[in-house]
Amino acid sequence: MSGGVARPARRGERGAAAVEFALVVPFLLLLVFGIISYGFMLSFRQGVSQGAAEAARAAAVSPANADADKLAAARTALNDSLDTYGVSCDSSGALRRGTTSVGTCVVTIAACANDTSARCATMAVDYLYDDHPLVPDFPLVPLPDHLEYTAVARVS
Repeated sequence: MSGGVARPARRGERGAAAVEFALVVPFLLLLVFGIISYGFMLSFRQGVSQGAAEAARAAAVSPANADADKLAAARTALNDSLDTYGVSCDSSGALRRGTTSVGTCVVTIAACANDTSARCATMAVDYLYDDHPLVPDFPLVPLPDHLEYTAVARVS
């Protein structure tokens, strides 16, 4: 008789939902933390690419005549972009997170590759992400070894 009355659970089914939940939770957590890890890494990668582009542009349009001043302007622009992540570029070409070296940031002003009569500013950033992740590592969530970006701008 099915008159809309709920039947009590059979004795053998008690606790089945808890067991199913315990089996599914690890995969759900892996998915959630994987999304968070990838999201933060992609945000940082965007910051690196934007910072390198801004650094090359800053060196190219800097009103200073001395190359050393143009290079300093490039490092300042890169540092402004990466400041939110606690990463900075020092004058020796080391990318640092606090006091730890986490990669390289090399800015150069030289002849352009496609027009040797002109000069170009090149900003190359390489962050060793595998060795220094910005979020804790999670098992089974592969992330890149390096985050690198190079930007070139013609010096005016």
